[in-house]
Amino acid sequence: MSARSRPRRGAVSTLVLLVFAAAAVAVALVGCSSNSKPAYCTDRTTLQNSVKGLTSSVTSGNVSGLKTQVDTIQSDATTMVNSAKSDFPSQTSAITSSVDALKSSVTALPSSPSAAEIAIVAKDAASVVSSVKSFMDASNSKCS
Repeated sequence: MSARSRPRRGAVSTLVLLVFAAAAVAVALVGCSSNSKPAYCTDRTTLQNSVKGLTSSVTSGNVSGLKTQVDTIQSDATTMVNSAKSDFPSQTSAITSSVDALKSSVTALPSSPSAAEIAIVAKDAASVVSSVKSFMDASNSKCS
């Protein structure tokens, strides 16, 4: 009878070890998820990088390149705003408004814009940069 109970004890010991291992993995995963950053942290970096490309697009006078860059910024801004608007409603609203204004001014540009038309775009671009910086500052504590 003791020969039969030994395999059973071995199986129980193995089962206990597996339960402890599973519990340890579960605790480790819970620890990771509580320390993970919100999705908008990655989204804000993507948007920030898109906005960095805006300066050269505005100063080059390349209307086609500028329109492409603004489309990228608008797409990245939409993604970021959707992931962060519940935590940062005023900052994400400012980003949406400034990107919409920039999109409108760039869409209105003729193929050979005047200095005054470029100045309007530059003003709207500065507004986008400012609103993105404001969001970056506000979300630093959650993303660093």
